[in-house]
Amino acid sequence: MPIQDRNRTSLTLLLYLALALAPLQPLRAQGSGDALLDAREVHLRNIRQLTFSGENAEAYFSDDGTRLIYQSRAQGEGCDQIYTLDLATGASRMVSTGLGRTTCSYYYPGADRILYASTHHWDPSCPPSPDMSQGYVWALYPTYDIFAADPDGSNLEQLTYTWGYDAEATFSPVEDLMVFTSMRDGDLDIYTMRGDGSDVRRLTDRIGYDGGPFFSADGKKIVFRAGYPESEEEIADYRRLLAQGLIRPSKLEIYVMDADGSNKVQVTDNGAANFAPFFHPSGEKILFSSNMGDPTGREFDIYMINVDGAGLERITYAGGFDGFPMFSPDGTHLVFGSNRNESHPGNTNVFIAEWVEEPVR
Repeated sequence: MPIQDRNRTSLTLLLYLALALAPLQPLRAQGSGDALLDAREVHLRNIRQLTFSGENAEAYFSDDGTRLIYQSRAQGEGCDQIYTLDLATGASRMVSTGLGRTTCSYYYPGADRILYASTHHWDPSCPPSPDMSQGYVWALYPTYDIFAADPDGSNLEQLTYTWGYDAEATFSPVEDLMVFTSMRDGDLDIYTMRGDGSDVRRLTDRIGYDGGPFFSADGKKIVFRAGYPESEEEIADYRRLLAQGLIRPSKLEIYVMDADGSNKVQVTDNGAANFAPFFHPSGEKILFSSNMGDPTGREFDIYMINVDGAGLERITYAGGFDGFPMFSPDGTHLVFGSNRNESHPGNTNVFIAEWVEEPVR
């Protein structure tokens, strides 16, 4: 989720023009776009809904701020596939193969290539959803590998070949370096590699799940989510699920480390499911999604916190799910996934809003 140090004036003008001229579908709410905002969501303004059908999430900007790449699937059928959306025209197109299951897409710096994880090379069919009889779990399909392609999906190239989960890849905004999550050494850890798949380096080694990493705007820091079992019983449960390609994400905290894996610091400590962290343009704060405000653990909202763990502030208040926040490259807009204005229970769509740094309360 890169935020480049670019000419703010030209990029801001470009994004405002794109949003003003885009022939997107009208918002399904009466009044202005802010009818989709809770009055307490003071950091957001002029919200627009960008997708309207199926299940859509994890939308990330190209580094020129003109396009998004995201995953989507039709309601109640099939597996997620990867799509791009042109903010100037509203046009979207599938750029993955249409086979297997895909996730975790992103743009290379310069937006001349895309990357995503997929299972299609092992089996073209859609792999089964995880068995929830063991509680709420995530499936870590061992057939996931990371692929790169041209922006239209052509010239597909496989980057990882080790057996086991390889996914959750994102790029540094300042160099040819991506960070990703892998099970190649028997646990779920964070690694870096070059854009061609070379020079793989391991950054974490503590037992437990390390994942969802993103670089800071200057490429010097990485923010990620992690869940570390402590007791012998917790470790045994973690390893048992991992052997089945599963993880229980009920307790995840947000961490920050240097880009080489050193100086790991825990940011949150609330015992909730905290995930999808992304750096504020200043590099001094982090936005993330969490269910800390719901005793039942079912509602997720976006929060902001200082990198030292102080200054926690709630950003969204809509019912259901709000998550996967990402700032536009110039820092003026926020894109995120949300259940607001849902067409059916649990419907998730992509929204974009102006970011208000200093709101009038």
